[in-house]
Amino acid sequence: MMQQNFESNSLFELYQHLNLPVNLIDTAEGFSIFNLKEVGFELPYQSTPYRPNFFSFLFIKEGAGNYTIDDYSFEVKAHSVYFTNPSNYRTFCWKKIEEIYLITFDEVFLKKYISKEIFNTFPFLLTETVKPKIVTDEFYESVEKVYLQIRSEYIGSSVHKYKIIGHLLAVLFFKIKEYFWQDYNPIYEGNRSSQIVKSFKQLLERHYRDLSSDKVETVFRVQDYAQAQNLHPNYLSSVIKSKTGKSIATWIAEKTISEAKALLENSSISIKEITFKLGFSEAAHFSNYFKKHTGTTPVRYRKEISESK
Repeated sequence: MMQQNFESNSLFELYQHLNLPVNLIDTAEGFSIFNLKEVGFELPYQSTPYRPNFFSFLFIKEGAGNYTIDDYSFEVKAHSVYFTNPSNYRTFCWKKIEEIYLITFDEVFLKKYISKEIFNTFPFLLTETVKPKIVTDEFYESVEKVYLQIRSEYIGSSVHKYKIIGHLLAVLFFKIKEYFWQDYNPIYEGNRSSQIVKSFKQLLERHYRDLSSDKVETVFRVQDYAQAQNLHPNYLSSVIKSKTGKSIATWIAEKTISEAKALLENSSISIKEITFKLGFSEAAHFSNYFKKHTGTTPVRYRKEISESK
């Protein structure tokens, strides 16, 4: 019997859990792209609940289905674009699949191949819940050219393919930002609970960016995030847990590991420097923390990254 409310760090993990083929997914980096028709879904297909720790875009040229997040159910139709980010538990159902391209990527990939300031440039990536949007033929054709080029690079053998994909993905983001979110301000979206979640995500991102750039030296605690929104810590914790399915401690831990991985991939920064950048007092403490959450040490992770290049 499959575990309910499964938490997945990658599409590879999710498809394994759902007993779906994983041969289309390259696990070398936190990125994937393919046409869902290639997966071989037995239609109609209904997934079990899961919570992703990765971002995804769906480009539905010809197909139909729906996504459910919390109490919201969204129908996806031909010529629609749909975006989700690491947040709440959800399910998906596919009724028809002819040409539906799925792109997934994690935060480490974004910061490594696009920009460490990714969420400043594209704040819509922090949007909590987004409805699928049917787009004009002209716009769909313009993004189709980009994602098909990304797919071509993904299945290619260039030693620089992920750098190329990063640049093309940024082009796709700019097109989507201009079409959907030119004047997007997450603070004004949704109800009060959604605003609290979005503000927390933004502050979390900004605080860790300040830590890594040495603008601040102290890691925020729950009460610091609560004070920033003039909320009681218990109330903030309750809202974050109920709306995202994750505790604030989990959000902080995942953010710390994400930043640590990005810093470890920069070989010019010593592990001792990374230790202090992330607010740890000793390298041994950082190493134990990293191993607890990843199963490997910072030294071994850096070595594996170096050997894979």
